[in-house]
Amino acid sequence: MIEVWAPKARRMRVRRLSGDGATTEERELFAGEAGWWRSDLALAAGERYGFVIDDGDQLRPDPRSRRQPEGVHGPSAEFDVDAFEWTDLSWTGRQLAGGLIYELHLGTFTPEGTLDAAAKRLEHLTDLGVTHVELLPVNAFNGRWNWGYDGVLWYAVHEGYGGPLAYQRFVDAAHAHGIAVIQDVVYNHLGPSGNYLPEYGPYLREGSRNTWGDSVNLDEPAVRAFIVENALMWLRDFHVDGLRLDAVHALHDEQPVHILRELAETADALSAQQNRPLSLIAESDMNDPTLILPREAGGYGLTAQWSDDWHHAVHVALTGETAGYYADFAAGDAVAKVSERGFFHDGTYSSFRERPHGSPIPPEVPAWRLVTFAQDHDQIGNRAAGDRLSATLSADRLAVAAVLTLTAPGTPMLFMGEEWGASTPWQFFTSHPEPELGRATAEGRIAEFAKMGWDPDTVPDPQDPATFERSHLDWSEAGSPDHARLLALYRDLAALRRKRPELTDPDSTATTVSVRGADGAPEARVYRIDRGGLGVLVNLSPDPAEFEIGGADVLLATTAVDGSGAVLVIPPDAAVVVGSPAAAV
Repeated sequence: MIEVWAPKARRMRVRRLSGDGATTEERELFAGEAGWWRSDLALAAGERYGFVIDDGDQLRPDPRSRRQPEGVHGPSAEFDVDAFEWTDLSWTGRQLAGGLIYELHLGTFTPEGTLDAAAKRLEHLTDLGVTHVELLPVNAFNGRWNWGYDGVLWYAVHEGYGGPLAYQRFVDAAHAHGIAVIQDVVYNHLGPSGNYLPEYGPYLREGSRNTWGDSVNLDEPAVRAFIVENALMWLRDFHVDGLRLDAVHALHDEQPVHILRELAETADALSAQQNRPLSLIAESDMNDPTLILPREAGGYGLTAQWSDDWHHAVHVALTGETAGYYADFAAGDAVAKVSERGFFHDGTYSSFRERPHGSPIPPEVPAWRLVTFAQDHDQIGNRAAGDRLSATLSADRLAVAAVLTLTAPGTPMLFMGEEWGASTPWQFFTSHPEPELGRATAEGRIAEFAKMGWDPDTVPDPQDPATFERSHLDWSEAGSPDHARLLALYRDLAALRRKRPELTDPDSTATTVSVRGADGAPEARVYRIDRGGLGVLVNLSPDPAEFEIGGADVLLATTAVDGSGAVLVIPPDAAVVVGSPAAAV
């Protein structure tokens, strides 16, 4: 059965193609209700095909294509999603609570940049203590490499990564290693090249734009179904364990039931049917707890949301950088507030936005519903030079960043290579084949950073292949002494998280923070973060700092420390975790 939603069309045909691209058959589709066109034609696995709209001759890909072997402008290929022989039948999934997420971009995670190559690195993630691997978008986009947020065919896996069959192999391998898979999906816009959906129907809302282009038309039931069924495809057909929903603040939805609630209800129903946890994690800059509040309390019922506020507060404390949106987070209580209450802006004035921003998180919301991170693809890649913390911080400060990240009340997330302090940048890269689009992208990038005061000469050309190549991880670094020490620390911290229940306690009121030097420079402050029976002691000042620990044991330290039972002296740029061994389980 062939079917396609094309309410704009007066006539629809499906064209079958041979392996060399020659037309083998062209058949009329029959108009049905609500803009649907259908044919009883059956396609063989791998067979190429496409649609011809009205009386034209141009072949267009299937909006629900599972495979695009010749790119987004070429014909679609039939893919039998049920043909794969899964070995994960005993997989029962992983709860997000207590988890450790690892975010990666397939094209730069390995030299090969493929799903199969990434699968060979899963042992590294297991040894690190990772429970969930989060893949940046894999949907089909134009060009050879891209961050993935310019996708135009949401149902197809980018062929350069290996296509849908390689994706199934990766998920199956991840489950064999005990790792859940979270797929980043983009439902708020489509990319600038290869988007033929408007020729079929009103997929986009006329006259409504967001940061990246025309808004998706969520007033149209068929478009909403297009999104919900895509989510089901990943969770059901590809055995994915969760979705990261990109920039949900850009979803313009005026319907009685918000699309996020609809997605949450759909995922929860499938979770009950399959008896495994399915997580939906929102990226949002609204600081709105509605996303993660239960539906019976008026919320959408999503599993979690990213916390940029935690990142900003910790970034400022580590680096002292206070330009742009970092300015507010120089406040003396920034780290304390994001640790104790989740959001820094919870109705307070945001100088960057020039208005009050956010709402408080109710204390009964579990702390793990916020995903917290010191680095991620946006916060690195959207810097002019794509520089990581390792470009400016000492090895000692990178170790402190590790401690802060893996002892935070939220669900910690690492960005690929962070665990060994990778020196390679992660820059913004594109490969638009259209010269005018590539030029506009590069010029727009330079203009954007010029407004922020960055030197245009420091902004790499996203279209230059060298920008993409520079952004690949250098796995040989992980074995060198300084990098290996940091990697060992991350492993030790992940093990401590698993061992000590205080570090995964969902009670958001169980964390208290005291700050010394709150009136001074944020990168020269001293913190004590108490999480139940554990104390996380952090000295970012230039002088040794004394802490009263009441005879507690040192459970982990980033460097050697001096103590006399009740008092611990911590040198500059160091962190220590103390606690009673009696609390261990």
